[in-house]
Amino acid sequence: MSSNINLDNTEKAFAYKSDRLLKKARFLFSCMKSAALVKLATKITPWLIKSGFPIKKLIQKTLFEQFVGGQTLEDTGMVASTLSKFNVQVILDFGIEGGEKDDHHYDAAAEQFKKVISYASTQPNIPFISIKITGLTSVALLEKLNSPLTYFEKNQDLIPLETRINELPNEELHKWNKLLDRVDSISQLAAEKNIGLMIDAEESWIQEPIDFMAESLMKKYNKEKVIVYNTIQLYRQDRLNFLKNSFKHARENKYILGIKLVRGAYMEKENKRAQKLGYATPIHLSKEATDVDFNHAVEFCLTQLEFISTIIASHNESSNLLATDQLINLSIQLNDPHVHFSQLFGMSDNLTFNLSDAGFNVSKYLPFGPIEEVIPYLMRRAEENSSISGQTTRELNLINKECTRRQL
Repeated sequence: MSSNINLDNTEKAFAYKSDRLLKKARFLFSCMKSAALVKLATKITPWLIKSGFPIKKLIQKTLFEQFVGGQTLEDTGMVASTLSKFNVQVILDFGIEGGEKDDHHYDAAAEQFKKVISYASTQPNIPFISIKITGLTSVALLEKLNSPLTYFEKNQDLIPLETRINELPNEELHKWNKLLDRVDSISQLAAEKNIGLMIDAEESWIQEPIDFMAESLMKKYNKEKVIVYNTIQLYRQDRLNFLKNSFKHARENKYILGIKLVRGAYMEKENKRAQKLGYATPIHLSKEATDVDFNHAVEFCLTQLEFISTIIASHNESSNLLATDQLINLSIQLNDPHVHFSQLFGMSDNLTFNLSDAGFNVSKYLPFGPIEEVIPYLMRRAEENSSISGQTTRELNLINKECTRRQL
């Protein structure tokens, strides 16, 4: 049995956009069709920002307006209010990027995440926030704790992460414990305010301690309802098996598994590093293999909805339709609280708004923050739209279709 959702209905997809914003989106995606232009822009824009070149206003009126919710929490409220009119919810993300900073900076970031949680709890359609662990601690520390690369190639015995933590020098052990304190205090507030906390997935060479932390937090806070979600990037060859092991651990320890399923965000970076350091890439060798694992992960989660709460964060039409069909075939309510669809703000509106109109739980991932803080995010969006086969063309065709319908 099929859901028969028309994901090409552009009237519904772009109803929230004024004629001005729709024409601006058409211009942006037309520019992003040029890989050479995107490559140049992503190289020079961060440098121009750092050098004080007056480019912020141009960015704010173009990429920022398309892909970001605003510079402040109050700005996001206006966007969230618009989305709520179409029954679209929000995953709020303070656009902080990782870097080697001091404890004062990381503590301040933790407090900012808490402010986001408190704000979200006052809004009717912001049930989730997202955090990056690299915004709360040293990347070097996470990398030191991660499994050695040789483990994956030679299948040697792996020293348990707990042992590696206990063997840290006092200064680094202090940093690790401070990170645990920060993340636990954020999770505790999320539980008190009943806001879902999504922990972003990051690069493979720092992911293991992030998974360890997410698992510990789920064990503590997901006993009766789902507060903490870990993120699984299915472009990694080992992640489908990781999902099944995570589920097994959750059942053994009697907590509900919270999982956000994504394809992945660091493919080029992962492959380059693997080639440079001479180890086998952890990334699937083809898009088709990634699609197979992603769809298997969706099917696995939807058949265990009593014990897994799933965020299907995908811009792939066939994966979304697979999930909707499976919900119908399993006689699961379309708006079951343990199933949620999500897309990035500014992208794949045909999926978001048509799924919402059909009665599914859907959200937009909505970053916010000062322009200089979200520049890395904006550059990734530009690169992503330029590099993913057919993504920009698909977006542009849908926008052009709606412009024609509106006679713009």
